[in-house]
Amino acid sequence: MKKLLDEEFIIELSEKKKEPTWMKDFRLTSFREFQKLGQPNFGPHIDLDFAKILYYKDRDNELTDDWNKVNNNIRDTFCNLGVIKAEDKYLDGVTNQYESEVIYHKQKTDEALQKYPELFQKYFNTLVKYTENKYTALNGAVWSGGSFIYIPPYTKLDRPLQSYFRIDTDALGQFERTIIIVDEGAELEYIEGCTARVNNNLSLHAGVVEIFVGKNAKCRYSTIQNWSTSVYNLVTKRAIVEENGQMEWVDGNIGSGLTMKYPSCILKGDNATGNSISIAYAKTGQRLDAGAKMIHLGKNTKSNILSKSIALEGGLSNYHGTVLIGKAATNSHATVKCDTIILDEQSASNTYPKNIVHNDSSTIEHEAVVSKVSGEKLFYLMSQGLSEEKAKELLILGFISDFKKSLPMEYAVELNRLLKE
Repeated sequence: MKKLLDEEFIIELSEKKKEPTWMKDFRLTSFREFQKLGQPNFGPHIDLDFAKILYYKDRDNELTDDWNKVNNNIRDTFCNLGVIKAEDKYLDGVTNQYESEVIYHKQKTDEALQKYPELFQKYFNTLVKYTENKYTALNGAVWSGGSFIYIPPYTKLDRPLQSYFRIDTDALGQFERTIIIVDEGAELEYIEGCTARVNNNLSLHAGVVEIFVGKNAKCRYSTIQNWSTSVYNLVTKRAIVEENGQMEWVDGNIGSGLTMKYPSCILKGDNATGNSISIAYAKTGQRLDAGAKMIHLGKNTKSNILSKSIALEGGLSNYHGTVLIGKAATNSHATVKCDTIILDEQSASNTYPKNIVHNDSSTIEHEAVVSKVSGEKLFYLMSQGLSEEKAKELLILGFISDFKKSLPMEYAVELNRLLKE
């Protein structure tokens, strides 16, 4: 396919995927919105040359659910990442996306559009609108791949589902679309991993995730992203939670050159609960802008945000968050805790909270702590025979212990390895 992003490209992409007319029209409308919108007026400055991005790269082999039928080089990549081994031991279903397309799957979004058009259209673009910002519009125009998952009422999965996203091509754009519906009384745990090869030119990852948590249902969505510094990670993730439902975001940001990601919960039903626990670890050449949003609409709703930020070797790690308790969300409660540790004089971290309460019976608690590595703690650990590097490593692992406890065991081990590197 041609590289230039224009209406001809959009039509060609839609026809290649054999999509219905309404989806082609949606893509074209989204593209026109993308052309009109400027860069977001929040978060770090974004400097992208859209003319240099490759917006679609086809897979080298047919879609399959048999690893033996996957291209050897691609299979070796996912094997080295531990994805294949994890599927055998821990996971119920896996989707692996390489570049623009899913190459191995058991729950693919594009396929859901073909097989379950009414269900797909009912949920698609309802939580995250293409008009929200330049990157949701871009995703709407060129989305490809991702996961579509429907958990029937009162169905509880005893093992997690997983997706894994990989970018190897220079200056590639990856625009997956994930839709998850957890119906009444059902339960789901979903794990997402992201990596990329270091390239000379910037790549762009601009995914969209829409999650629907039904009455008395539970969903946990865990992410560990270790993009290379040549990737801009600009993602929109949102969940809506019905009566007595529970939604939890577990969000680990270790890599990328620039990240803007604020997982959100709309607590629509009475007694709904939303939780977000995240870490952002920024080193040389990294600007990580992460946080969470909690919107309380139902009565007696509860939310909790715990954000851990680490800055080292000139990195910038910021928290951006919003808590809004609406007028009708009486007797609701929200807690926000932001902890930051700065490991040298070259690094920085900032906190940008927005907390709004529109009724007198609800409360928001906000706590923020910014600190540097304690000289006394470092001296004590080094006096026990540890090098300064090992002592700092130990302090960091202790600092994020709350986050690690929220991860499945195999991901907690992987997080330790990434931090040590």
